[in-house]
Amino acid sequence: MNCNRALTLLALMVLSIFSCASSDAGELPGLTTQGRLVVGLDDTFAPMGFRDPANNLVGFDIDLARAVGEEMGLEIVFQPVEWSAKEMELAAKNIDCIWNGMSRTPDREAAMTLSQDYLNNRLIIMTVPGVTITSLDQLADYEVGTQAASSGLDVIKKSEVYDTIQDKLHEYATYDECILDMQAGRIQAMVVDEVLGEYKNKNLGAALNVASVDFGGDFFAIGFRRDADNSANEQLVKAVEDALKAVAASGKGEEISQKWFGRNLLLEMK
Repeated sequence: MNCNRALTLLALMVLSIFSCASSDAGELPGLTTQGRLVVGLDDTFAPMGFRDPANNLVGFDIDLARAVGEEMGLEIVFQPVEWSAKEMELAAKNIDCIWNGMSRTPDREAAMTLSQDYLNNRLIIMTVPGVTITSLDQLADYEVGTQAASSGLDVIKKSEVYDTIQDKLHEYATYDECILDMQAGRIQAMVVDEVLGEYKNKNLGAALNVASVDFGGDFFAIGFRRDADNSANEQLVKAVEDALKAVAASGKGEEISQKWFGRNLLLEMK
């Protein structure tokens, strides 16, 4: 075999190996488009995923999803959705997953294929200045807001105080709208994810009080489609979880958490 022919064959072998590796990285069951993971989110949910003053998508989950995409060799595409329609967006295959500080709830476990929990959170009560709440029963004395189709709303409805506050409970499309009504004096309290409430106070000057009582722990998971034959979705979940573990093991996950929270809130995944 002459030298030129040998070099040509070697080049073709290298190209073939590279092409297979690149193809395998993007060919995953459960993706609507191979090579891309389309992430649905509420783009007002700071600090998980939201718009900066230049209208760029930023946030903890944005950075974490991009790090996972790099690990998997996938392009990450972010698609804002109406939060109350997230299950329909998944079912219609407009998105591949919901990754935006989404709490694990029994209803979501039934409607979606959820990843393992990756972050710990609490559902807290925030109030306007001058209002102090030291027991859940006191919510009945005030107008209370939360986001529609949120874990906060689910928890309120299942709590022992719901019957006393349901006539004073207001649902909003976003927490930003809820906060605006607090600042306008139309409501005096809201039930909200701790990560968002703390961010609004520390970074945006919301100047809201945090009550000494809360609605308990709240764990975030990533939501994927659930079909009759769910094997493809489960394979995609496993691939994303494995990439998340790799991001955590490399130290990148803690770096992202420190950037947004000043501490490491990532949970260890099995």
